Amino acid sequence: MSLLPVRQAAERLGVGYSTLKPWICEGRVRTRVTSGGHHRIVDAEVDRLLAPAAGAAAHKTRARSGLIVAISGRNQLRGYVDEVRVEGLLAQVRLRIGDQTLTAVITRDAVEELKLRRGDEALAIVKSTEVMVAREAAAVPAPRVDRPKRNRLR
Repeated sequence: MSLLPVRQAAERLGVGYSTLKPWICEGRVRTRVTSGGHHRIVDAEVDRLLAPAAGAAAHKTRARSGLIVAISGRNQLRGYVDEVRVEGLLAQVRLRIGDQTLTAVITRDAVEELKLRRGDEALAIVKSTEVMVAREAAAVPAPRVDRPKRNRLR
């Protein structure tokens, strides 16, 4: 069990310090206070915040809008809006999912309808008919070089 400083926990959660600190003050995030009065967050608490239970998420949706939405897409990644850039009819939305970043281009209307703002919790739902697999360069064996065969007359 390791205790993380608030800034480090915020980085792992993909939110800013200024977002996490009020959550601590409101009691939404459990912390331990050091003898010097500094908050520290246990790894398990960060994990709890990164992967809330499906039942809790459904309850939150019901409480906010009165609607329950079901979707067939199973590849759902929970994260936080890191940046929204709107230009013309399109918008670029960057999500922080753990220590990774995912960028999506959606319509301006969708951003406005969802009221997406920096720091908001959001889901990235991935639906694709193709999957690409890659390996890092160090793990890929050197390409095999075959010499061309010579035609021999007999």
